[in-house]
Order: sequence, then structure tokens, then C-alpha cells
Amino acid sequence: MFPLDLNVLGETVLRGVTTTLLPLIQFLLTILLPQSALPTYPQHMHLRPQYDFIVVGSGSAGSVLGARLAEERGWSILLVEEGGPPPPETRVPALFPLSLLPQHPTDCRYSTTPQRHGLKGYVNRVGRLVCGRGIGGSSQINGMLYVRGARQDYDHWAALGNPGWSYNEVLPFFHKAEHYIGPDTGAVYGRGGPIGLKGGLDGPLTNAFLKGGVQLGFPLSDVNSQMQLGFSPSTFTIRNGKRSSTADSYLHPTPPNLHLLHSTKVLRIIFNEEKRAVGVELEHKGKVVKVGVRREVIVSAGALSSPQVLMLSGVGPRDHLTSHNIAVVADVGGVGANLQDHVGVNGLVWTLPPNSGFITQYINAFKQYRRDSSGRLGTPDTELVNAWIRVERESGDPSWPDTQIFLSGISPVVDKGATYPSIWGLDRHRFKQYFIDILGQRGMSIRPTLVQPLSRGLVKLRSNNPHHPPAINPNYLVHPKDVNRLIGAIKFSLTLGNTTNFTSIGAKFYTKPLPGCSHIEYGSDKYWNCYVRHMATTTYHYSGTCKMAPPTDPLGVVDHQLRVRGVMGLRVVDASVMPVVPIGNTNGPVIMIAERAAHLIKQDWIQH
Repeated sequence: MFPLDLNVLGETVLRGVTTTLLPLIQFLLTILLPQSALPTYPQHMHLRPQYDFIVVGSGSAGSVLGARLAEERGWSILLVEEGGPPPPETRVPALFPLSLLPQHPTDCRYSTTPQRHGLKGYVNRVGRLVCGRGIGGSSQINGMLYVRGARQDYDHWAALGNPGWSYNEVLPFFHKAEHYIGPDTGAVYGRGGPIGLKGGLDGPLTNAFLKGGVQLGFPLSDVNSQMQLGFSPSTFTIRNGKRSSTADSYLHPTPPNLHLLHSTKVLRIIFNEEKRAVGVELEHKGKVVKVGVRREVIVSAGALSSPQVLMLSGVGPRDHLTSHNIAVVADVGGVGANLQDHVGVNGLVWTLPPNSGFITQYINAFKQYRRDSSGRLGTPDTELVNAWIRVERESGDPSWPDTQIFLSGISPVVDKGATYPSIWGLDRHRFKQYFIDILGQRGMSIRPTLVQPLSRGLVKLRSNNPHHPPAINPNYLVHPKDVNRLIGAIKFSLTLGNTTNFTSIGAKFYTKPLPGCSHIEYGSDKYWNCYVRHMATTTYHYSGTCKMAPPTDPLGVVDHQLRVRGVMGLRVVDASVMPVVPIGNTNGPVIMIAERAAHLIKQDWIQH
């Protein structure tokens, strides 16, 4: 008899559930919840031989960019997306965890390379990297938290040699995208924009979290206002009880001069002898097609895929390209470098008293949502709330947060570990060994997250085959300060979770030593160092791999107008251009970048 491998068994069962039951769930949703039916996105099969602009990727940036460029009715735009239309469950906010399951049709199926300095608690020290593939991209599958970032983030971008990107200069482009629903007493948000914004659930955990922050001396403030340091009620990209993705918000209805071609892979960008982008090579339904461009190709494939597209097209580090037999168009060493991600610590769990009315609550929520798209199903259906603090006290701006404290009302063990290990890539043996005493119990988790990481990673090609995923090495925790800050953030999280506001509702921290660290004195800095290196992983906020920078920066890929170095007629517009990742969830900043990019492109071409 071969020994039972829980990781193989768990993945096999979950894959079977996803591929078998998910289509049934989708079918029932369209019947029982008609509001989950997504708008149709017409597929343009009769392509023109040439367009004014070709946008590669219809995600959080590409959908915005395509729609804004199409406002110029004399322009023709081709928007190419590798994935397909979003499935119905992505539209119902409470069902967003379904999109995180492996083998979900929106999953990009990427993972890290084995990490030398972290991911010890993950299978083969490899972390799963979730990113959206389909119309709307990651805006169709994320947790819908809307966070602009700190004023200092954008002022820092400008100070690095990127004029036009300071906070005061980018704020109008945030406002242009926003439509805040409800009272906005501080006049923080824009109104009338495509992206719907609203507050989340206000329950006992949220109240305990916010009051706990006050008890510890922190202010209550909206993170999207002038003050980022403190405890903040959440704002979500939700409108009329449905997810407000960039697909729904910008591409419905699709402008007549914008041709959307989904389920199509861009193989490479075509350059002429003058190194000008003159078209793209596509693969659709097994056929390879070349489409020309008159003005520009704009790559918006995301921070993990945009550098891959550039390198496959001959734009990237010379030695790396030649090692894969790719003809060099432009030697741009920074392509794929400068990879950044917010790193969060999984596994800090507090148990809570049982909720006896769980089934009845969901039946009533279903009825309410079916009636008028309101209630729990029209929200993320759990309490999600954040604080931003500064752990680093010795240096830096004391008002610029370096850590996000994220509370989730869903415990990793509530389903007895059926899905949580697979979502992150955790080793099921270790997971079960650690949580065996509380599997199935109701609880909450606090996830301390490093939002000013010092570690930098790299995206490289595995081969010159466009169908092979890139090699993604985020270099998690290679910088010792990242670990030290997370240790401080863990200690803060424990202090917060053990305030009277939480203990009064029955919250109790799970104190079992983590397997692999149990030989170290529990609660010491060495213990938490071990814990971090076992349990910390991605927060899905990949960025920086096509860095915006002045010519003097050897890692720069695009200039402050997002034009790619060494070639003409090519820009990158997505999270990969961020020189430094902002302190919050990245969907909002990516939308802003696309709004500003559309403005820059119009300025360039309308004057001509």
C-alpha cells in the first residue's frame, strides 16, 4: 500500500468538485438569481486588418483603457483578452470566494518558484498566485476592497523622477472613476463615475475591531481620505447589490468602435525595422492571425503577464532573450525585474461561539437578494475590515503606514480545511496537524500584511513558448527587515485581538504552537520569525515588473507617459508600471493608472 498523500487527495477532490459542481451552480444561479446574469460582450469575429489602437488584456486596466479610447468615435480599438466572459457567480458579491478555487475558469493558474527564505508551510515551498483571466480580469474575482493608497505613495512616485504622478495630480483620475453610493460627509469620493462604491457589513466583529483600535490609541478615519494611518471602515466596489467590475462598469454597453475579442491569446507584438510596433500576432481557436495597428499597441496583461508579452516580443534583458532564442528588438534590462507584492501572514485564528441560526440566515438572505439584490448576498457576506499602522519607528515618515491589519470574519478552519489549503497552496498535512483541535469551529482571522516590502522579485521566461507560464520568483522575505516588521505586526494583531472588545464577544486566540516551530520558545521573536517563514505569502498585489522611471534608472521600462524604452508605438498600462507598490489593495490604483493613461494618449494623438 502506498501512503496516503493528503495534498494529492485534497487537490484531486477539490478539482473534481470545482469542475463538476461549479457548472451546476452557475446554471442554478442564472435561473434562481436572474440578476447574476452578466451583460453580453459581443465577440467580433470579423477583424479589420488594422486598428488605431490594440489593447492587450481586458482586465482592471485594459477594460478602462479600451472604453476611454473608444470615446473618440473616429478611432478604432481592438481589445484582446485571453480569457472568456465572466461566469455568473462573479457578479454576486457574497460568492467571491468561489473564484479563488483552483481550476475555476477565471484562474490564471500561476505559482511561485520554490522560495528559499519563506513558504516553509506550503507544498514544495511554492505559493499559488491567483490572478483574473477573463473580461474584467482581477476586478471580477477580487475581494472588492477599494483602497487608493497613501498620499506619500504617489508623491514618492513623482520624487523618483516621474512627473505628473504626485497625489494631487492623480487624485482627479481616482475621482473620475468613482461613484460613491451613500453619504460622503468628508467629500472624499467622486460621484458619477463608472465604478460603484459602497460601505460593507457593520457587525460585531467590525465594531470590536474599530473600538479596539480606539482603545489602543488609533484614530478612526477613512483610508481614502487625507489620513491613512488608523482604523478604517471598508469601502467596496459594489453597485446595486452587484460587483462593480471594470467589465460591467466600462464595457457595457460596448462602444461600436471597440472590437472585443476574447478567448484569444496574444503571441507577440510585431515590430518593423524602425522598432515601431505595427501589430500583434494572435491565436484564436487554433488559428494564428496578424492584426496591424496604426497608432499604438498597449499592453495591459497584468504585472505577471505583461513582462512575458514584452520578452516574447523581443523587448527585455538581452542575455535572457538570447538564451531562449528570441531575437532582440530592444535590450531593456528592467523588464520582469522589481517584482513587488504585499506579504501577509496566514493562520492567526480566534475561535468564536457557534452561530445557531446560520442556515435560516442564508435562506432569508437568498430570498432578499432575489427580491431586490439587497442584503447579505449583495455584500462580501462576511466582515472584512482593515487598519493601517506603522511598525517601523526608527526611520521614515511616521504618518506613512507600512503594515495593513486585515480582519476577516471567515475562519480558515470553518469548512474543516476543505478549501483553504488549496486556495493558498498550504501543505494539508501541516494544516491538519496545526488546526486539528478546532477544525469546523466558527472563528475569525487577523492577517498582518506588509505593505511597504523591501524584498524584490523577478519574472522570467521558462521558454519561448507563449503557452508556457512565466517563472515567477517574488523572493519573499529575502530582506530581513520584512520579517522584523511582520513580527511586530503579529504582536500588534495579538494585542488588538485580545482587547476587551473582542473577548467580550467570546473571541479566543488559538495558541497551539505551529508545527515546525514548536521547538522554539512560544511567543518569542525567534518563534514568530519561524512562524512568518512558514505562513507568510502573497496578497495577490503583484506590481512593478515594467517599472516607470527616468532614463537614469537601469531598472526602468517605461517613462512617465508609460511609453516603453527603446521602441516606438508601445506602452504598458497596468500594475506593472508602479515603481513602488502602494500601501493598499491595488485594484483602485490600477483603474486610476488606466484613466490617466487614456488621458495621456488622447493628449498625444488628438494634437496630431
